[in-house]
Amino acid sequence: MPDPFRIAALQPSISITLDLLGCLDALVACTRYCVDAVPALRDSGVRIIHDSWSASAEEIMAARPNLVLASVPYRMESLAEILKAGCPVLTFAPKTLNEILFDMSLLGRVMDRIAAADRLVDAMKGEIALVRARAEHAARPLVYCEEWGKPLIHSQRWVDELVEAAGGRCFGKPGVQTTAEAVQAADPDVMIFAWCGAGDRVPLEKTVAKRKWSELRAVREGRVYCIPDEWLNTPACTLMRGLRAIAPAVHPEVFREMQAPRAIRLIPSAATPSKL
Repeated sequence: MPDPFRIAALQPSISITLDLLGCLDALVACTRYCVDAVPALRDSGVRIIHDSWSASAEEIMAARPNLVLASVPYRMESLAEILKAGCPVLTFAPKTLNEILFDMSLLGRVMDRIAAADRLVDAMKGEIALVRARAEHAARPLVYCEEWGKPLIHSQRWVDELVEAAGGRCFGKPGVQTTAEAVQAADPDVMIFAWCGAGDRVPLEKTVAKRKWSELRAVREGRVYCIPDEWLNTPACTLMRGLRAIAPAVHPEVFREMQAPRAIRLIPSAATPSKL
């Protein structure tokens, strides 16, 4: 009989999925970001290590894992050191929603939790399909999604897909740099900020003022939003929380029962003049 898994998880998306599959007891090491994402790990005694960007073979192997699970982003030097550790490594690098769902299904098979993984994947597919159906006949506003502010970087492709499901269309190429001038020229209808590592603390008013965007349509109409980083940048089921935030931001008239994310406070130069 094979030994029980002793897993080192190097990204929160891995720990989130293991939790939903009922496999947290297999974790012997994870990152501090995993603990933030899965509070049940806080008092579990699991060893805290670095992530796929900065973990070393020495700190990983100190937990005596027999399987390392990693996900993007990677730093090649760290990944090479992990591979030298002599422990099996399974790495994920999804770019689309379908790839995220496939990885979750694969992890369920690795952990012998096939039925649980299938239920999780089916639930996500169902929610995406339901949102898509509701927004099918609505107008398609132009949406700018930003993952990083210095330099300006468009959100990942799976965020584009969530926006498309909610009835919008994204400006720009996913995951690449852009400029304040390019965004200004596009004049999007909606702007969504989800900076990596910033949680829900993106300073919307300060950012708009610094970039001289006060006259953009989205700013004038108060349709500039901050969505928590972990809801859009973590390739796990938490993306459904992101979808529930995107939908009312893009189409408040369609998704009235959903709570819109935090919006910009209208500043005097961008506010609509009051009627006399």
